[in-house]
Amino acid sequence: MTRRLIFALAILALAFTPAIAQSKKAPLHVLAFYSANSERDHVDFAERAVKFFADAAKRDNFQFEFTTNWEELNSERLKNVDLVLWLNESPNGAAQRAAFEQYMEHGGGWLGFHGAAYNDSDTHWPWYVQFLGGTVFYGNNWPPLPAILDVDDKTHPVTRHLPAHFLSPDNEWYSWQPNPRANKDVKVLLTLDPSNFPLGLKDTLTGGDVPVMWTHTKYRMIYINMGHGDKIFTSAEQNQLFEDALLWLGNKR
Repeated sequence: MTRRLIFALAILALAFTPAIAQSKKAPLHVLAFYSANSERDHVDFAERAVKFFADAAKRDNFQFEFTTNWEELNSERLKNVDLVLWLNESPNGAAQRAAFEQYMEHGGGWLGFHGAAYNDSDTHWPWYVQFLGGTVFYGNNWPPLPAILDVDDKTHPVTRHLPAHFLSPDNEWYSWQPNPRANKDVKVLLTLDPSNFPLGLKDTLTGGDVPVMWTHTKYRMIYINMGHGDKIFTSAEQNQLFEDALLWLGNKR
């Protein structure tokens, strides 16, 4: 091979390198959904979450959009979306549910908070129940209270910045049946510490194993129980957790 040919090939390689590098660094595209006419405490959380993730997008170089129109949960809108956030509810319409199922079954990403996972006998969405790990809402505490959370796995990328235990701000805590931990494909990341019980005044969680954050490993998803009221983003440790959860899901795309 002549020097001239080697030089020409080197020039071609340099010409294509920026394009390749740019394609690998394409920013994460995140779309958040929430309902503005939901329970007031859930709306308060969602509005603060929008600001939090918009600020995180600037820090971490990802694209962030939000909408209160659940009709945008369709295949065309999701085509270039890497990660969907549900901040306070889930869709009720058959078309939106079908679009989400298709999106997740084909590698989409989901980060859901608090009421986004609420499901009971009136929900009539069996796919979503299995997506959450086969679990259904069972009970809650009231009023919202802070709680000590235990980190189940300190080595996981989402929880690596957390201490073994930390105090989470005021929240309405949900319990589930069957326990999502019973599903072999579920990895629990955070659990209510037993020292919290009994937790509540009017409605009380009396004890047991209560996971508050987990991922169903067959999907690119995380559910986080925190998300009730205007105090959720007052903990620097918890804020880091939320940001790490989003970035971990984004990196798995």
